[in-house]
Amino acid sequence: MTELNELFDKEVECPICSNKFTTKKIRASRLRILKRDKDFLNYYNNENPIKYSIFVCPNCGYAASENKFNDIRKDQIGIIIDNIASRWKKRDFGGVRNLDEAIETYKLSLITATLLKFTSLEQGNICLNIGWLYRLKEDKEGEKRFLELAREQFIEAYNKESLSSTNMDDGKLSYLIGELSRRIDDKEEALSWFNTCLSLSSTRMNPSLNEMAREQWRIVKEI
Repeated sequence: MTELNELFDKEVECPICSNKFTTKKIRASRLRILKRDKDFLNYYNNENPIKYSIFVCPNCGYAASENKFNDIRKDQIGIIIDNIASRWKKRDFGGVRNLDEAIETYKLSLITATLLKFTSLEQGNICLNIGWLYRLKEDKEGEKRFLELAREQFIEAYNKESLSSTNMDDGKLSYLIGELSRRIDDKEEALSWFNTCLSLSSTRMNPSLNEMAREQWRIVKEI
């Protein structure tokens, strides 16, 4: 159950339609990480903040993460109006969200990301978060489907995109691709990507990542 004092209302103005609305966020001061999965999903003592990471305008349907919500050019506004707002049936995600509602907000943000041609890394992160939410819901089929989509986008990012201005480097990304491959039962790809990760200088400079990659490589080898 969500304790209401864990949450607070954030006031937001939509950059598409100028509608002002409120959306819930988690008080960071109340969060404590209890454990972390090997693909970096954190578990907390209270609500998981990923449930509230996406802002959705109830008036026009524009959806994006907090750090991307206002990062939109004037020439992109028409794309959202034509493809989302014109078809939107008003819904409000500003209250307490269950897992299904959180998943829906991320799927709406994935539509935005696709229309506005976000990077493969950004689209992969959205898919990864959807996969995590399905895991929290204990829906293995949904989780696997979106981990596969995340892996596809991350491979595209690894091969074609610069990571220099992101919080990701080639070591961490190759490790994540390997771990997602392991989780979707693609042993051959998992071993290949863990080997790639272990060969990189960025991994050798990161002892914890190096140990994680070796540990997961051993787990796959023993299957």
